[in-house]
Amino acid sequence: SEFSGGWRMRIELAKLLLMRPDVLLLDEPTNHLDIESIQWLETFLKQKANVVVLVSHDRAFIDNVTNRTLEISCGKVYDYQVNYSKYVVLHQERIEQQMRAYENQQKQIQQTERFIERFRYKATKSVQVQSRIKQLEKIEEIEVDEVDNSRLNLKFPPAPRSGDYPVICEGVAKKYGDHTVFSNVDLTIKRGEKVAFVGKNGEGKSTLVKCIMNEIPYDGNLKIGHNVKIGYFAQNQASLLDGEITVFDTIDQVAVGDIRTKIRDILGAFMFGGEASDKKVKVLSGGEKTRLAMIRLLLEPVNLLILDEPTNHLDMKTKDVLKQAIADFDGTVIVVSHDRDFLDGLVEKVYEFGGGKVREHLGGIYDFLQHKQMESLRELEKSVPSKTDNDQIQEPAVSSGKQSYAEKKEFEKQIRKAERLVKDAEAKVSQLEAELKVVENKLAAGATDNDLFERHGEVSKSLDAAMSEWEDATMELENLKNN
Repeated sequence: SEFSGGWRMRIELAKLLLMRPDVLLLDEPTNHLDIESIQWLETFLKQKANVVVLVSHDRAFIDNVTNRTLEISCGKVYDYQVNYSKYVVLHQERIEQQMRAYENQQKQIQQTERFIERFRYKATKSVQVQSRIKQLEKIEEIEVDEVDNSRLNLKFPPAPRSGDYPVICEGVAKKYGDHTVFSNVDLTIKRGEKVAFVGKNGEGKSTLVKCIMNEIPYDGNLKIGHNVKIGYFAQNQASLLDGEITVFDTIDQVAVGDIRTKIRDILGAFMFGGEASDKKVKVLSGGEKTRLAMIRLLLEPVNLLILDEPTNHLDMKTKDVLKQAIADFDGTVIVVSHDRDFLDGLVEKVYEFGGGKVREHLGGIYDFLQHKQMESLRELEKSVPSKTDNDQIQEPAVSSGKQSYAEKKEFEKQIRKAERLVKDAEAKVSQLEAELKVVENKLAAGATDNDLFERHGEVSKSLDAAMSEWEDATMELENLKNN
């Protein structure tokens, strides 16, 4: 219970991954994970996992991990052998094709009905009329998938003008006992800027937000600018709602003044129109609770939005609408988020939390991630001693004693044996990789045979084992040569 949501998620994932199951079923695995953990999970699932079934609203994550998308609509399952972004395009094309086929069929039905109606009572046309009636009865009407036309209408009120610098931190520090969360934080956020707080779980992103909100004590100087009005969405905002009251009452309790006369309109704009406004909060989904909690930000004009993980539990369409609303907002925005796709194109500055420090990075989220990869490579290069450094690397001393002829022959025999093991292991890996490619090509072509899926799992397992054997054989050979 002492761990944050992010750490609890990582523990549960670690327990699953250590079991090395044949099939991984993951329902929203990236909720509460930091960006670094998500990238690690992506790499693991792509390289080590056998079969993965994902339910996720993290577009970047599922694009990087999956190669197949299943759509469930109107009681049918549509199988697309592509990732999510390509699926979106193919799905739209399928809907358009369905609509054209439906419209053509409706024209044919109307023409047939008009013919029947026109010649129903003419004896000379009775045979043709009966034929058309049978024709109508045999027609299987084309169904068009229902398209959800309800759309979240989210627009933040115009922001009152604030001072030039809504937030200034000078030497801000936070400790819990002997544990330092961060220290010497110096940052200045200008009016109109949209910035992201990113970093590993537990590094202090939400803690600094709470300092800005003056919810917890801190050391140092933290100034909130002139005429700054804050709209705050906490990470656990949705869970704080009273489940026993209705959607309407939830907003009615906090609305004041003239806004109370517009509650129904506001709820309708957030897809809580009609009977939905009379639902009890406890029956709402996670995404619906998040939308309801978000309404509080609209009840009065603000000029500094602080959003702590606002996309958790939101579907992709709602995230896109929220992202556009934040982009259009003319005030200042601080977003704590792990969702790369959501942050992309939205923020122009990234504050990285880690190692008790907060570092500023200019540019968007992918500029930051690219910089971090380059930075990691530079650190890796620094950790390898350079051969040009004098007195740093000493050549191994040459033994004064000479190997006997028998020892030399035995050593050469061991080398040949190790080389043969490496060669055999390489051949086995190549054979299994070729077999796996054949199976994957069949699956990509649309095959749904259960035996094929089982074979894919078996070959993947065998390939993992063969790779381990090859790595062991290679390491043994290198050790022999180095000795």
